Parts: sequence; structure tokens; C-alpha cells
Amino acid sequence: MLTISLEGKVAVVTGASRGLGAAAARSLAEAGADVVLLARSVDELEAVKLEVEEHGRRALVLAVDVTDEAAVEGAADQAVAVFGHIDILVNNAGLAPVGPLLELDLSELRHVFEVNVFGAFLCARAFGAHMVAQRRGTIINMGSIAALAGESDMSAYSASKGAIVSFTQALAIEWARHNVTVNCLAPGHVRTDLNRRALDDPKIGPKMVAKIPLRRVGQPEEVGPLIAYLASDLAAYMTGTVVVFDGGQTAR
Repeated sequence: MLTISLEGKVAVVTGASRGLGAAAARSLAEAGADVVLLARSVDELEAVKLEVEEHGRRALVLAVDVTDEAAVEGAADQAVAVFGHIDILVNNAGLAPVGPLLELDLSELRHVFEVNVFGAFLCARAFGAHMVAQRRGTIINMGSIAALAGESDMSAYSASKGAIVSFTQALAIEWARHNVTVNCLAPGHVRTDLNRRALDDPKIGPKMVAKIPLRRVGQPEEVGPLIAYLASDLAAYMTGTVVVFDGGQTAR
């Protein structure tokens, strides 16, 4: 039987306290990886740590704001000090603001880019430096179908995720010679805390689902194994790729 094995590998997941980040951490641990869990709140990470340990893997919890350059670099050093190496980075931390452009304050736009784009850049640089030095590793940047197809009231978020797609492609080419792969996962509507209110709204939710050919939203538990696959040696020939997970929404 073909299985995904991450035995002996160490993975870092940002925004790991809930949603897709927590699902990624669980699947990576189930496949055999030790996991470094990053988020702003340590308390919310403790439950995820327990789930990682239930799979017999080690977990390191670090309270880190991905927009804080010194904190991110310190986290990378601490992770290497504890585990000895870093093999996988899942850049998942992010914001998804919704609203018309004419009502968008410049400070809000800056904050979205600081978290979604600058945070991914800082983490890729800090943790990726260790991958480059050891000449192996993989980075998975969390994108969105909002980067691939326009949608009303999503201009700031779409722009930030569009930047992630371009960042992924450029870094994949830059680090290919170091045997470090960089891919982007672009989910559509997945039931997480981030969009639960909209999905459960009787006026908004059905309209969102109606745009999806499979007529349902995705579940975090469906995304986790895909992340584990992208992190594994089975995907070693994939780099600079955008993997869409959207129930067929962008195929229209």
C-alpha cells in the first residue's frame, strides 16, 4: 500500500492554532513528522500540541507574530536548537477581510499585506535559510482561489494572495538549485472559523455553495492530507506549482 511517510522530518506550521493550520499539523504528525506550532496565542496551541503527541510525535509550541521579524528569526533558531533541523514549512497564518474597496482603510490594507505577504516572506527567509544550508526542504504557502478568480468585496485579500502565488513561483526557481521546493495550495471555501459565520448565514451560505460544482464546501480534514503529500518525497518533483482545492469552482 502506498503511504505518505514523513518519518524523521520536522515541520513548522504557522497559524497552527485552528482551521487549516491545525489540520495541517495533525496530518503532518500522523504521517510521522515532529511539528513546531506557531501562532500568537500559546493557549490555543496547547490543544493542537496534544493531538500531535497523540500520534507519538513531538511538538514545540511557540508564541510568534509572523509580522515580527526578530520573533520569527528567534523561532527558527529555537526550532533548530530543539530538533536539529527543519524540513517543512507551512506558511498558513493569514487574514481574510471582506468589504468593498471604497470602504477599505489604508491601514487595513497594510495590515493584510503585513500578515499574509510579509509574514510568509519572513518565515520563508528565516526557516528556509536552514533548508538552503542543509540542501533539502519544502515550503508550502497557503494561497487561495481568490488569487485566481475575482470576487466582489475581496480586493485586499485577493491582492495579498496573488502576491503569494508570484512569491511561490519566484522562490521555487531561486531555491531549486538548493533542492528546496516551494509550492502554493489554493483552497476554495473550506469550513473553518474564518468563514463559518458566512457559511452558516441563511442568505450568504447557499449562494457560496451554489458557485461550487460539487455543491458543498471543503473540510479541514480534507486539506490536511494534501498538505502532508506536498510535504513528502512523493511530491519531490513538484515546485512552483499552484494546487487548487475548490470543488471545481475555478473550473467554470
